[in-house]
Amino acid sequence: MSQAIEWYGQKIVEATLKNLTKNGFTAIYVPSKEEALKKTLELIPRNSKVGIGGSVTLREIALPQALKERGNPLADIWEPGLSEKEVIQVCRSGLTSDVFLSSSNAVTMDGKLLNADGTGNRVAAMIFGPPKVIIVAGINKIVRDMEEGLRRIRNVASPMNAKRLGMKSPCGVNATCVEDRCEPPERLCKVITILERQPDETDITVVLVGEQLGY
Repeated sequence: MSQAIEWYGQKIVEATLKNLTKNGFTAIYVPSKEEALKKTLELIPRNSKVGIGGSVTLREIALPQALKERGNPLADIWEPGLSEKEVIQVCRSGLTSDVFLSSSNAVTMDGKLLNADGTGNRVAAMIFGPPKVIIVAGINKIVRDMEEGLRRIRNVASPMNAKRLGMKSPCGVNATCVEDRCEPPERLCKVITILERQPDETDITVVLVGEQLGY
């Protein structure tokens, strides 16, 4: 039984890596969060200014702390003690970073990246601004297609993020998306983007990790 499960997971990862590459992204697989940390640090020059999007995954692999200890200048919106105004300033600063780090809400097997945002800074930075973007995602983020990816955003990622943020949206209260009754300011997924191909002026590397990471 375990061999069948391992084979199935391997085939899904292989297809996802192949199609991400076909769509212009650089795609890398690492088996563990320790390897994800090591590989991602290798991809980031020591003198680069690094923007960090709101991502549980990046914290689970201890990447922000490792960069801080290494001496990289950081624009990290989760830095403790920031006021609401300062958070927005950091968001804007991240758009002009040398390298931007994030995860993805869903990675499709046909090589697309789906993401939802409330403010829009994270998805904006993925598309244009920082010349290099690195996306770290656990294998739990892999979905069959865009339709499944949108379901994952609304029914998996958004409820957990809404709960983390203390939002009173339907998904944050009952873990269930009720889109027609979800309005600002409590609505979390105000912006949804689909990266079907790598944008012209943005070098995007996707690091897939063989573990369950983030939401």
